[in-house]
Amino acid sequence: MRFLLLLPFIGLLWVPFYNKELPQLFGFPFFYWYQFAWVPLTALIIWIVYRDGLKKGVE
Repeated sequence: MRFLLLLPFIGLLWVPFYNKELPQLFGFPFFYWYQFAWVPLTALIIWIVYRDGLKKGVE
């Protein structure tokens, strides 16, 4: 389950992938809202890994 922690790293690693203006969301270029979208996604992933660790008894 810990491999999920690599997703934000991989998602933000390749800058040319998201270094563009379109599609825009609420007037924000793709470059900005893509990075901001990773903030809550990363928090969710960390929570999922934490909950999984609690079930297994790992601190």
